[in-house]
Amino acid sequence: MSTMRLTGLMSGMDTESIIQQLVEAKKTKVDKTKKAQTKLEWKQDAWKSLNTKLKNLQSKYLSNMRFTDAYSKKTTKVSHPNAVSVITGEDAMNGVQSLKIVELARTGYLTGGVVKSADGGKVTAMSTLESLGVTDAGSFNVSIGKNGEKSVDIQFNKDTTISDVLTQLKNAGLNANFDEGNQRFFVVSKESGAENNFNITANGIDGAKALTAMGLDSSVAGYNKIEGQDAVIELNGARYESKNNTFAVNGLTFTALSKTDEEITVTTQQDTDGIYDMVKNFLKEYNAIINEMDKLYNAASAKGYEPLTTEEKDALSDTEIAEYEKKIKDALLRKDENLGTISSTLRLAMSGGIEVNGKTMYLHDFGIETLGYFEAEDNERNAYHIAGDPDDINTSGDPDKLKSMIANDPDTVISFFTGLSRNLYDEMTEMSKSVKDYRSFGSFYDDKKMKSDYEDFTAKIKEQEKKLNDYEDKWYKKFAAMETAMAKMQSSANAVTSLLGGS
Repeated sequence: MSTMRLTGLMSGMDTESIIQQLVEAKKTKVDKTKKAQTKLEWKQDAWKSLNTKLKNLQSKYLSNMRFTDAYSKKTTKVSHPNAVSVITGEDAMNGVQSLKIVELARTGYLTGGVVKSADGGKVTAMSTLESLGVTDAGSFNVSIGKNGEKSVDIQFNKDTTISDVLTQLKNAGLNANFDEGNQRFFVVSKESGAENNFNITANGIDGAKALTAMGLDSSVAGYNKIEGQDAVIELNGARYESKNNTFAVNGLTFTALSKTDEEITVTTQQDTDGIYDMVKNFLKEYNAIINEMDKLYNAASAKGYEPLTTEEKDALSDTEIAEYEKKIKDALLRKDENLGTISSTLRLAMSGGIEVNGKTMYLHDFGIETLGYFEAEDNERNAYHIAGDPDDINTSGDPDKLKSMIANDPDTVISFFTGLSRNLYDEMTEMSKSVKDYRSFGSFYDDKKMKSDYEDFTAKIKEQEKKLNDYEDKWYKKFAAMETAMAKMQSSANAVTSLLGGS
């Protein structure tokens, strides 16, 4: 039950103001705890953002780059790209080959002759064979395959409709349509190649009459049949056939696009650009993170700055609030011990040597180094630059040692970066392992501890606010009691005056 809060009616005192002044002194404790919690929340957010970037570096780059398969990418170029396209598989062999496109695959295609009804009217899918002049029942045969491996008889009578015939052709394994605009049947193999070719032949005189009426007999004017055939290529003099223009040969997948009498040169080699881009993209990601960590660790001090209370914010503009809070947020991880450990661990791993074929090699052996102290910008002195990188204004004019080594000795490059990536990956795994009550697996900061501390602040604030409210109620009760006592005294005085005959 809340305390009834009366003002100084009898005493004439501004009890509300007096009580608020008394409470304000106690309220600073609550505000201090709330500010500490806000600061912790901002620190959590800062770590979450950095943690995501560190995990991305590990999973997107290092997780793959520690295995040689990530670098074993090859590329194939052809002298006539309009005639053939090539997909290079992991098992493709480096070398130069000779290719010739002899034939392209074709799909069996029958264009029927123009169909005419007996009365000269328009033929539709619902027209019966009787309307085409077919009066007797019969059948015709559909065979599919080089040697007619699949054979189906299509049955009909005078009441059979064009639509019925189409359905039976489709059930037999063909694509079929009747174009009412052109008054023709179109029948097509479902797939290209000689093994999917088809033939439609009559069974007896009645079958022949029906095929002629439907424009599906070769004797009909306008009838045309294209036979399905296989694609044929010659690779290094060896002949290969395919039903669909695609050939998979020794790690390469060729797709024939057009016939050509010219010899096509096919060159398969190590994808030097792919390896270079992989290393470059990794360093770009690493540099962004190491620069951010250096900036956070070396941030200017925000001593004396604390998160603002609601009352303090009311006295400032939105811009002033944003600038004030930025000062605090920028310094949240200043000289942070955990941040310093992560940064130094990464830097140590990057600068370490990797043994390749009995020789210890370093990043600088591949033309990858940090800039000199006076050349680099503040908080960018631990970033690595590739000599000859056209996108790097600091080193674009230097000889491109990395690209040259990838082209001339890719195995050494792959061995080095595989080892470097493995070292970095292992170090990061160790730094982000689970620690009971402090850290979750995969986290580079004490996420569990921060969460627990945040919850403790919430409980503490609730307790402090209750005490503050109780303290405030106590003073209201005291002043209320004083007012009541004064009221009684006034009442007694009035009674005495009345007895004495006072007016």
